[in-house]
Amino acid sequence: MADYYERLGVSRNASTEEIKKAYRKLALRYHPDRNEGSKEAEERFKEITEAYEVLRDPEKRAVYDRYGEEGLRGGMGGTAWTGFDFADAIEVFMRDFGGFGGFEEIFGGRRRGGRGRGAPRGQTLRVRVPLTLEEVAKGASKRIRVSVLEVCDACGGSGAPPGKGAVTCPSCGGTGEQRHVQRSVFGQFVSVSPCRACGGEGRVIREPCEVCRGEGRVRAEREVVVEIPPGVSGENYITLRGQGSAGPRGGPRGDIVVFLDIQEDPRFVRDGPDLLLDLPITFSQAALGAQVEVPTVDGPAMVTIPPGTQSGEVIRLRGRGLPELHGRGRGDQLVRIRVWTPTHLTPEQERLFRELARLEERPFGSGEPGGGEEKGFWAKVKEAFS
Repeated sequence: MADYYERLGVSRNASTEEIKKAYRKLALRYHPDRNEGSKEAEERFKEITEAYEVLRDPEKRAVYDRYGEEGLRGGMGGTAWTGFDFADAIEVFMRDFGGFGGFEEIFGGRRRGGRGRGAPRGQTLRVRVPLTLEEVAKGASKRIRVSVLEVCDACGGSGAPPGKGAVTCPSCGGTGEQRHVQRSVFGQFVSVSPCRACGGEGRVIREPCEVCRGEGRVRAEREVVVEIPPGVSGENYITLRGQGSAGPRGGPRGDIVVFLDIQEDPRFVRDGPDLLLDLPITFSQAALGAQVEVPTVDGPAMVTIPPGTQSGEVIRLRGRGLPELHGRGRGDQLVRIRVWTPTHLTPEQERLFRELARLEERPFGSGEPGGGEEKGFWAKVKEAFS
């Protein structure tokens, strides 16, 4: 028997917030889109999401703590657990952590098969959109083509020819449910599942449409526009509600979930809204100071390098990083100085460096002219060896 607490790595008395934090960390690690579609990662993602969906719900958690998985499947305490698949896992994750507004309560509120209330909802489609760092900085409007299932024109989406409507399912009497009475060590309980004859819709079509064969929909290509706000990251998702495939036999449309693929920029390292740039400079620029042009996501900018700058020092360009999501401010660009050492010298450069080396030769312990707290180079060398 699986231990849901062990799956999430939390104690049995963990709070709801602790459970949510543990799940989010694991879900981001094992999300299939971050593991190149690995089946092992997909299975692990499903397992931890199933554990999270039970433990986040006080009623389900109480039943699980008392009876275990069998209690959930048996409907103890009025809670019926009707199974969990990968599509459920994706919807739970998107509901609680995806997008910019979050999914509605899909898991607890959606109909599994209809339960006699009409045709099921259309499939939620998943697409990926590549973005450059400049598009992250300014936002973007992307046009994408998706393959969807559209309403069949021949039958108007009903699945039956004109004048030939659906009839009440004789197996379930229109309820869309099948009930089974079972006995177990916990006593007698009733399990409810969608009717196999009608798929839970409560109606069946005797004479299906010849074009869509009773589905009420046909495959087609459609272009949609995705408005991407500034400051997004690879962890964000955008949900285009009601723009996915049409549901079978007049069911409502599903959604389109847009995953954002932020392309790496070799010039920068991103840390949230901040950007880090390594800037190589020469010995003379570091010693004498200089004005240097550097790239930013908004175009070139000038950086002042003070005289005596050491390799590894960081110069901060405030407000030249990426915007924070939802317009809460803007990050900085950090310019990290790297003093460049030439690997090949011209005769003139070699002569000048040898002259500089001669001038730098001072006795150990000599400080900079004027004394003070700053010690000379050779004094620091002596300290390192003493």
